[in-house]
Amino acid sequence: MNDTTEPNWERKTIEKLAYSALDEQRKTRRWGIFFKILTFAYLLFVALAAMGLLRHGAVTTGKHTAVVELHGVISSDSEASADRVNDSLRAAFKDANTLGVVLRINSPGGSPVQSGQINDEIKRLRAKYPKIPLYAVVDDVCASGGYYVAAAADKIFVDKASLIGSIGVRMDGFGFTGTMEKLGVERRLITAGANKGMLDPFSPMDPKQTDYARQMIGEIHQQFINVVKTGRGSRLKETPDMFSGLIWNGEQGVKLGLADGFGGLEYVARDVIKAEVVVDFSQHESLPERLAKKFGIGVASGISLDKTLGTLLK
Repeated sequence: MNDTTEPNWERKTIEKLAYSALDEQRKTRRWGIFFKILTFAYLLFVALAAMGLLRHGAVTTGKHTAVVELHGVISSDSEASADRVNDSLRAAFKDANTLGVVLRINSPGGSPVQSGQINDEIKRLRAKYPKIPLYAVVDDVCASGGYYVAAAADKIFVDKASLIGSIGVRMDGFGFTGTMEKLGVERRLITAGANKGMLDPFSPMDPKQTDYARQMIGEIHQQFINVVKTGRGSRLKETPDMFSGLIWNGEQGVKLGLADGFGGLEYVARDVIKAEVVVDFSQHESLPERLAKKFGIGVASGISLDKTLGTLLK
């Protein structure tokens, strides 16, 4: 009996193993196809985002107030970048149903380059569309680079407790020379160009280089001051410390002419622009862009000069 049943048992076992292996191969192929499709879809989304085909755009059907948000630090790789904010502003002004534009700001500042580019674009759009006013509405903070942008608006509206101003420039970093001496570490820096190692955190401060850096940011500070004086004009009640980097609350800001009045987005839309319907033209990061950043694939990414130098309007 054992002689007749044993071969059947072996055959059935081999068949089960073969079928199991085939089934496993089919499952592996299915998962492989699935992940290939998923990878292709992801790369397609990233490519479309890079080409700007997935950007959010407002669809309007009636007269309205257009709002563009400027939130966070102003830098080339943030939602408050000049590229993103300026694209939003252009779309808002271009819409035939826009009666007025509100730039709602909640920013501590950031890059003087990015801030200047937004300021310039606001002035260009106001000249191109003279019948469409632009008002800045401040939430919590509109400081330094944020105020640099706001100075281009027709009027600035704040809350009594908003923080505005900080009209100044800073260049910061760290120095580790004392720590290196205690640890017995020697700095070996070889440069071609006497000032190529300027502001190196591991080298002692050079008085000439420090003076040059002060002169450079002083010139940027004067650019900032000129922008504020031009934008605010005769409304500005200049004081000795107005351009010292101090900040003021909204109530003080109105008294100093740094702002024009009190009110939020709804008030400006309803009572100033006379168009209660508000349409958001802000460009926000799309899902592909967020995924690209998360996985280290930067869409239109790069290292900006202002971040390298550490020069900030904040």
